[in-house]
Amino acid sequence: MESKKGENAIIVRALRGVDFSAEAGEFVSVMGPSGSGKSTLMNILGCLDKPTEGSYILDGIETSKSNSDTFAFIRNRKIGFVFQSFNLLARTTALENVELPLFYSKMRNIERKSLAIKALRDVGLGDRIDHYPSQLSGGQQQRVAIARAIVNNPAFILADEPTGNLDTEMTLEIMGLFQEFNRQGKTIVMVTHEPELAAYTRRIITLRDGELVSDIEVSDRRNAQDDLAKWKSDHVELEAVS
Repeated sequence: MESKKGENAIIVRALRGVDFSAEAGEFVSVMGPSGSGKSTLMNILGCLDKPTEGSYILDGIETSKSNSDTFAFIRNRKIGFVFQSFNLLARTTALENVELPLFYSKMRNIERKSLAIKALRDVGLGDRIDHYPSQLSGGQQQRVAIARAIVNNPAFILADEPTGNLDTEMTLEIMGLFQEFNRQGKTIVMVTHEPELAAYTRRIITLRDGELVSDIEVSDRRNAQDDLAKWKSDHVELEAVS
């Protein structure tokens, strides 16, 4: 992937020779310092950009040769997006936010609503379907965003700094949710700059200066539910002391 501005501009290669694959059922984190190419890679994986060279095959589709209609179909049906800022519509309920990716399908309203309710129940928000984002905590809003990401049963979930706006407790809850979905067989690719979060994934890919410098399995994977239970226990003890 390269970028150039102006007729005589110097070509800047945002990614150079990055070559890797993620199999179905993996939980991969992509790490690297600012300027390493994480955002460019995320845009390519999410079919928001096309590589200027090379190929990207998603669920058997060669995306670099796809037209705009196919690109839109891939984004809507093959990828579930989870962003740091949640990206929920403020004036629509949790249920309506989760239904959004389904409006491009030909399913009936009752089917669309049923799938959205199931997705919200899967993230523990079955009793919040009629709540607006302003009525939900940050962690609950991110759960709505995750429900929206999984409602179409996509090929994989692409999460970009998904806990960046959350406190420790909410971060552990969201990572526990990702781990549970991964145990159920869902494929997740998470972009993060935090090694503590990468420790909850199964594999860590590290970029530097647009190049892939390491691709390693996580040998001592942390369990977010265990860490959450310990955090709550410690928090109660600290309150008792104070």
